[in-house]
Amino acid sequence: MNNDSAMQQLLTIMRNLRDSAHGCDWDRKQTLRTLTGYTLEEVYEVIDAVEREDAAQLCDELGDLLFQVVFYAQIASEQGQFDFHDVAAAISAKLLHRHPHVFPDGTLASFGSSELALDAQTVAIRWEEIKNLERQVKAARVLAGSLPSVLDDVPAALPALERARKLQRRAASLGFDWQDAAPVLVRLREEIAELEAAIDKADTAAIQDEFGDVMFSCVNLARHLDIDSETALRAANGKFEGRFRAMERLAHGRSLTLSKMTLAELDALWDEVKAAQGCD
Repeated sequence: MNNDSAMQQLLTIMRNLRDSAHGCDWDRKQTLRTLTGYTLEEVYEVIDAVEREDAAQLCDELGDLLFQVVFYAQIASEQGQFDFHDVAAAISAKLLHRHPHVFPDGTLASFGSSELALDAQTVAIRWEEIKNLERQVKAARVLAGSLPSVLDDVPAALPALERARKLQRRAASLGFDWQDAAPVLVRLREEIAELEAAIDKADTAAIQDEFGDVMFSCVNLARHLDIDSETALRAANGKFEGRFRAMERLAHGRSLTLSKMTLAELDALWDEVKAAQGCD
């Protein structure tokens, strides 16, 4: 089966699943809103497969994610909004427009005719500039009379770490940003000091507010260090999980019960695990 046939078969399967007479009752009952939770789950499963470097699982999970796209498009098509081909055409047009250094006149036929070579950093900067222009055009069309914002289409439903990064990048695209990590570190220390002051006052609302500022500053620092906050935190989670499981195994081997040990004993066990793993 060639690529076009495989894609067409998937679209046909989706239409059949939603068929009012012979389709699947569960699939027929789904709406654009009910699908969102499943979509988020599929995205996380794709990320998990990537991080585990499991190619076979990644292929499978990408298929599940593609099915989500097809599902949304089918429901939208039934509602007379758009179909899968509109989705594919829209992203193709967007990519052609946002890569003038690859497609000089914005068409596929112009590929290879440009001698302009840009590094990844410059491409990222130009990408944001082009997207800002697109947002202004969209705002002028949809929100006539309203003042457009560079922050306009940052989804509120994004995970907080990712949304913080996107908000910061949007602001940075207009020059509202530090040039390097040093002043960000200074600001982070200031935010930590303000959190400590709120803790000393036992001001619950202020503690939450200042803690949020600390986290926002951490994301900003990660961005300036060219680190993805979510990836770094996921790695830290994995490291903690591995060490804690090792503690459990060590305690079990010594007939110890973690819940009955003192904090000092637990800390000693933790340090033993870190030493065994060659960690400082």
